[in-house]
Amino acid sequence: MPALTESVMGYRTLLRDHRGLLGISFLAMFTSSLGQSFFIGLFQVPISQQLELTAGQFGTAYALVTLVAGFAMLRLGPSIDWVSPRRFAVIVLVTLASGVLLLTLSPWWGLGVLGLGLVRLCGQGMMTHLGNTLAGREFTTLRGRALGLVGMGMMLGETLLPPLMAALLVFLGWRELWWLFALVLAGLWVPLLLRGPWPKAPGQRPVAGQPSRGPRPFRDPTFWKLLPLLMTLPVTMTGIFIYQAVMTHELGSSLGVYALALAGMGLAKLPGALLGGRWVDRLGPVRLARLYLLPFAVALLIAIIFGGHLGVWALMVGGGLAIGSQESIATSLLVRIWGAEHLGTVRATLSACMVFATGLAPAVLGFALDLGADFTSILAGMLAFLVGGWWLAQGVLASQATRAV
Repeated sequence: MPALTESVMGYRTLLRDHRGLLGISFLAMFTSSLGQSFFIGLFQVPISQQLELTAGQFGTAYALVTLVAGFAMLRLGPSIDWVSPRRFAVIVLVTLASGVLLLTLSPWWGLGVLGLGLVRLCGQGMMTHLGNTLAGREFTTLRGRALGLVGMGMMLGETLLPPLMAALLVFLGWRELWWLFALVLAGLWVPLLLRGPWPKAPGQRPVAGQPSRGPRPFRDPTFWKLLPLLMTLPVTMTGIFIYQAVMTHELGSSLGVYALALAGMGLAKLPGALLGGRWVDRLGPVRLARLYLLPFAVALLIAIIFGGHLGVWALMVGGGLAIGSQESIATSLLVRIWGAEHLGTVRATLSACMVFATGLAPAVLGFALDLGADFTSILAGMLAFLVGGWWLAQGVLASQATRAV
């Protein structure tokens, strides 16, 4: 009971003393829903019809704009380390609104695809980057809890928006629904932009022609050793989501069970986020980084050995627990290794790598399925990838565990 009380008091203190900054970061994460795959997927058919694209052409265009957005993140994401967060947010929101208008109004497919790319970049990419970077940089002693609370903005979008959009589609067309959602978001953002407690940028813009004094993750072996560990969940869960029909068939389950288990996954993210944030503050991100994938590893084992409905439920619930805690752990770990003043640069690089990897993962798994691999073997490969990423990161985590904070 004392531990529970401590956790509740920690979150209550945050909400009492820092609700303005938490509100900005939470809203940024919720706004990212506009560019997330789950939201765009709800409107794939009408968007394809608007742009006069087949399903295959839409999928190709979606993959291409996602990869381009990943490259853009590498270039633009670090600017949050020297651009004031308020200005950064305004630029991203204006660009996001431009993307929505191009996507919904363009009579030409090229401009529509450009709009889709801007929505992906500014929604999934930059808004998530803004929310996590602000929470990770501005909080110190309660950083884990802050990141856990902020991450619930994305969870709210994933849980609330699909059924809400499906219900509203009965009364509104898809374009009107996008405009309505954009207007609601604008109404939430305007008071925060005018009166919110926006922090200053932590550093100054690098001078052109002078060598950068900040981290260069792609040239740092530490980053490469951590990368597989941090990419395990995005890569493997993307494969499971994309090939859900194949998975449920070969495991002896059904899509109906999968749909229920997916709701269970959404519920599992909540304790993952809240407990994960508390444990990061109490135990430190290094120790948690060694343990947080354990629920998903156990879930993979259950699915491989038993299959069936139990295997599907295990994958969703185990994945949800791990996904809920990952952002608190990953961002806190980046701050510990490279410092809060460079968090924008390192997070942008990590986000870009995740975009690339999640874009390639479906192609790799599809190739394996075409070659005759069964899904149990693919799950075994995912488990091997998890173990390999965990093992590769141990040297870095051990050195961080002995380093004075």
